[in-house]
This record gives sequence, C-alpha cells and structure tokens, in this order.
Amino acid sequence: MNNIGISVALLAVGVVLLAFGYNAYHSASSGVSRFFTGAPTDKALWLLLGGVAALIVGIVSFLQKRGIK
Repeated sequence: MNNIGISVALLAVGVVLLAFGYNAYHSASSGVSRFFTGAPTDKALWLLLGGVAALIVGIVSFLQKRGIK
C-alpha cells in the first residue's frame, strides 16, 4: 500500500507542477520573453517538463504496482 501512495503522490505533484507551469507559461514575463527570444521563460519550461516527468513516473509506477502491464 505504501508504494501505491508514492505513485499517487507523484501523480498529484505532476498535476500541481503542470498547473504552475501553465500559469508561468501564460504570465507577462513569459510573454515578454517569447516576444524577444521566441521562447518562454526557463521557469515555465522546467515546471512543465517536471510535471510531465512526474506524471509519467507516477502512472508507470501505479500501473506496475497494480499488476497492469
């Protein structure tokens, strides 16, 4: 049961990081950065990438603990 809890926690962290990354991506500073450089801020990118990574690890771990392959 403890391992499933860690998987669910990773899923929750992934969702939170994606939400923060989405907000950072659509912030004023990210808009200015996209205007001048063509890319959003590093913070927005790292939050989005971290969220996706946490979600993937959480899903894979959860499915393995449940015996689904």
